[in-house]
Amino acid sequence: MSRAAALPAGPLVAFYGDDFTGAAATMEALSFAGLPSVLFFAAPTAAQLARFPGIRGIGIAGIARSQSPDWMRAHLPPLYEALAATGAPLMHYKICSTFDSAPHVGSIGAAIDIGQSIFASPWVPLVTAAPAIHRYQAFGNLFATVAGRGFRLDRHPTMSRHPVTPMHEADLARHLAQQTSRNIDVIDFVAMKTGRADAEMAVRRAAGAEILSLDIVDQETLAEAGRLVWEKRATDGPQFVVGSQGLEYALIAYFQACGLIAPVEKPPTAARAAHVVAVSGSCSPVTAEQLSWAEAHGFRTVALDATKAVEPQAWEAEVEAGVARALAVLSEGQDPILHTARGPDDPAVAALGQAIQSAGVSAEAVNDRIGDGLGRILDRTMRRAGL
Repeated sequence: MSRAAALPAGPLVAFYGDDFTGAAATMEALSFAGLPSVLFFAAPTAAQLARFPGIRGIGIAGIARSQSPDWMRAHLPPLYEALAATGAPLMHYKICSTFDSAPHVGSIGAAIDIGQSIFASPWVPLVTAAPAIHRYQAFGNLFATVAGRGFRLDRHPTMSRHPVTPMHEADLARHLAQQTSRNIDVIDFVAMKTGRADAEMAVRRAAGAEILSLDIVDQETLAEAGRLVWEKRATDGPQFVVGSQGLEYALIAYFQACGLIAPVEKPPTAARAAHVVAVSGSCSPVTAEQLSWAEAHGFRTVALDATKAVEPQAWEAEVEAGVARALAVLSEGQDPILHTARGPDDPAVAALGQAIQSAGVSAEAVNDRIGDGLGRILDRTMRRAGL
């Protein structure tokens, strides 16, 4: 791959993560590649940004994945404007690599429509796949591996039965078409591997494509996706992009292939901690495996009663009880992991659903309450333990 023009000074990517985990993963991808990045929980002020000279990635961790399109229309515009104010050439709405979304919650289509009302980019690249985390896209269909075995996303053991946003369609254009009326097309990996991506893009954009989903199946197509986004940005101006941290992996692959940044041999690591306190609100089968692994390696798991979250006072009592139990585990020299479920087959999952139905309350409100409570458990435990 030929050498491109030198990278511009200042931030290269400004991103909004639709949840904290994804935003942190984006920061990780950039930082581990030698592109220092910083993550905020709200739109950063000028004074906050001034504390981080030389930053190449600026992120905001949000909660859009669990929110309605109405919430997005009320909250995303000022966050998008904050991204634009950084001067970064790429504004990235960061989604999950398993495309978690639905018309009524976490709508990626709504996020695109709102973004385009502000950025008005000539086209919106959609970069979802990321081989580094075992996500692949071929002919517009998304695949993910579990224990080394690949699954089309609508047959994936977790995503096909996700409790909030189950994936019933692996073709991302068809799935996204339920969330936006914009014209969606694909630049497939065959075009990307045979040098026809630019020509195919020109044809599709001339035909009215507003969103172009980029296939990624390997390192070659990863770097080619990065090239398409970065080089078109140079001609089209500041670019609004939607995708997982696969976007950052793609840019890094392109920058490294062109010699714009050097490969990093070994990413930095944190020093060993005296104690670890963790919380989990996931009911993924992967989470169940992780909890079992943690138990086998010295952690103590502590189950929380998530059904208490249907009533605020009962949940507050459960939060405080969880803190007490975590402190007790720490006092015994072990590390606690407090969790609401051990995978999708844990009876706690069905019990919570029944409790929500019986109480006639909003599932979204209960989920928000659980997330807030887990955060408070972590904060209170660490503060009281002096960690």
